[in-house]
Amino acid sequence: MPIKNRFAELQPEIAGWRRHLHENPELLFDTHETSAFVEERLKEFGVDEIATGIGRTGVVAVIKGKTNTSGKTIGLRADMDALPILEATGLDYASKTPGKMHACGHDGHTAMLLGAAKYLAETRNFDGTCVVIFQPAEEGGGGGKEMVDDGMMDRWNIDEVYGMHNWPGHAVGSFAIRPGSFFAAADQFEIFVEGQGGHAAKPHETIDTTLVASHIVIALQSIASRNVNPVEQVVVSVTSFETESKAHNVIPQKVKLRGTVRTLDNDVQDLAEAKLIKIAETTAEVFGAKAVVDYKRGYPVMVNAEEQTEFAADVASKISGGCDDAPLVMGGEDFAFMLNARPGAYILMGNGDTAAVHHPEYNFDDEAIPAGCSWWAGIVENRMPAA
Repeated sequence: MPIKNRFAELQPEIAGWRRHLHENPELLFDTHETSAFVEERLKEFGVDEIATGIGRTGVVAVIKGKTNTSGKTIGLRADMDALPILEATGLDYASKTPGKMHACGHDGHTAMLLGAAKYLAETRNFDGTCVVIFQPAEEGGGGGKEMVDDGMMDRWNIDEVYGMHNWPGHAVGSFAIRPGSFFAAADQFEIFVEGQGGHAAKPHETIDTTLVASHIVIALQSIASRNVNPVEQVVVSVTSFETESKAHNVIPQKVKLRGTVRTLDNDVQDLAEAKLIKIAETTAEVFGAKAVVDYKRGYPVMVNAEEQTEFAADVASKISGGCDDAPLVMGGEDFAFMLNARPGAYILMGNGDTAAVHHPEYNFDDEAIPAGCSWWAGIVENRMPAA
């Protein structure tokens, strides 16, 4: 029976898992109930090995093929964590915890990888070893890095690793991928501006930090417009402007700016960081103020390996009749840490005409389950064909 037909049969069961996870969202590394649910299902499937607590609350399971003459091990990764968002879907299986929501489809990713694991443990129609990876804290916590730092790749001798993300706005079960740089490096910064506070009616007696900080916000846009090659991609966004004053007639002593920098090239990332610090410091100095920058590197650029990307696209084409060229994405994705450790590929799967990810009305489309499960299972069976 073709893989996709088998997953069409399993779809109601997998959708049930997904909806249970949707009702019970957990944030960052606090995925204890989710991890326990994953572990329980894996035990039911009869996998060969289960390890918990990898990268704090991650779960890893091993499924051995009928033979292992290839000596190859393929890793498949799904993320488990939710977002701090108040759900507004009105679903009968909506989040039971106000302020926490699966608004990015990680419930769907986890359920689909469980479905693939169930199928692979039943059939074992491959020559090698499959390692299924359930990761916490993708949404800003760097759970992928924690799992790699825990020695996951070496402990299970993983040769290649593959990941997937649902993509609203594209046909359900369709696929899109690109080789090379795919998702952006996601850095964060805070700029602390200090001047001379005072009465708003006497601005000449102050060093106005709101004015200084405003000039910094505007000047930072020159990084993209006048410092980086126009054919390169960079986003510099100031997302928060905070002062210590809540009065109408007080010029504050201090202002704090927060924001993010997104790049798709290491050299551009270095340039953007250096320019941001220099612009903030010198702009403040011109006005007689002082700026201190706290710049933190976040997720690195996520880079798909050429060979593995071509293979992943071929598997997707067999499932959906084609695989589109994906656009560059300026969002961050901590699967980048796993792809830095091992060659592999990350693919997008259509979620239909739904709300965007990270929106309070978003919901994963369960009709995508057969295609997603088939892709993961197809990666294993085609990359390590049965001897």
